[in-house]
Amino acid sequence: MAIEIKMPALSPTMEEGTLAKWLVKVGDTVQSGDIMAEIETDKATMEFEAVDEGVLAAIAVDEGTENVKVGTVIAMLAEDGEDAGDVSLPTGAPAAAPAATENTSTAEAKSAPAAAPAPAPAQASAGDRVIASPLAKRIAAQKGIDLASVSGTGPHGRIVKADVEGVDASAAAPKSAAPAKAASPAQAANEFDAPFEEQKLNNVRKVIARRLTEAKQEIPHIYLTVDVRLDPLLALRKQLNASLEADGVKLSVNDLIIKALARALQREPQCNVSFRGDVMHQYSREDVSVAVAAPSGLITPIIRDAGRKGLAEISQEMKELAGKAREGKLQPHEYQGGTVSLSNLGMFGTKQFDAVINPPQGMILAVGAGEQRPYVVDGALQVATVMSVTGSFDHRAIDGVDGAKLLDQFRSLIENPMGLVV
Repeated sequence: MAIEIKMPALSPTMEEGTLAKWLVKVGDTVQSGDIMAEIETDKATMEFEAVDEGVLAAIAVDEGTENVKVGTVIAMLAEDGEDAGDVSLPTGAPAAAPAATENTSTAEAKSAPAAAPAPAPAQASAGDRVIASPLAKRIAAQKGIDLASVSGTGPHGRIVKADVEGVDASAAAPKSAAPAKAASPAQAANEFDAPFEEQKLNNVRKVIARRLTEAKQEIPHIYLTVDVRLDPLLALRKQLNASLEADGVKLSVNDLIIKALARALQREPQCNVSFRGDVMHQYSREDVSVAVAAPSGLITPIIRDAGRKGLAEISQEMKELAGKAREGKLQPHEYQGGTVSLSNLGMFGTKQFDAVINPPQGMILAVGAGEQRPYVVDGALQVATVMSVTGSFDHRAIDGVDGAKLLDQFRSLIENPMGLVV
């Protein structure tokens, strides 16, 4: 009996996703553990592994399709001994509505009724609306193809990749006169009379926008800033890297900052909390979420139990997680959770900034650039390497005095960094 391959829930918060890319094609033999597709979730682009074995008999959802609900049948797998040619998609598949063009609202796309699979080729349009997959649209735009002249062979008469790949742009010109189309997005003018290109938000960017909007609307932020002298920490880092060179370990300033934040939380545990309505969660472990810029958007891999890990272990783990983040290969357990966050923009020369708390966490530490400034050391004015650090605290859970104590402990650990290695 054929096996239904359904859109998986790749994170606890995932309700729908984008089928970014198929890595197998109809007729391919699939083994358990094979990577079948890349799926863009509300957190990152992740690989989808096959659980069952068989031959891919049919694909129900084209690559590039957005808003595919969890549980939607996306493909069919013929089992051993079963003729793949006899396998058909279940009635009503796919459940996801076909993607609409830019002038169609999300509500229209989501409410479009599902139809029986494998319709006869049809002109994929409704009035002035052309129904095509995002991938087909991109290919058509690159080749200068008018989608209104292309017949779609996908579900609901939708234009898919195969429909436009072999089309000659000159042969695909409109056969009859039609009203002049609007200027391309690159040349169109918005209400400010400036050229622009319309870019669709990926799922990660949508979630970032929603969560941070909620954070600023619902969390009463309090901001506290301290200046920290870096010279002692830079000297210790140089010594440690010299001794660890043979082991292939090279500590970054950020590695030491992660450790300092975790150790400061050990000393001031009242800041390692989250507000949960009528209760607060007090954490006994320092799980530091570290902001990393990835192609799909900001993501925060986690150094778990950072207060009890050595600097070399933190460094190696951070390098691995950052690499995975930039390649879109983080697993859910590597970025979900965290008790506090750290955002370091110092490497870009940013002097000081206020970060937005990542709910349900109670705080985030924003680290600016280390720069040479006049600074009083032991009562004398000197030139020192100083960085500004700002803590954003959820004032419902953390009082200003407790936030100040945490920053004082953090400054003490950076300026007396032997506390990070013992």
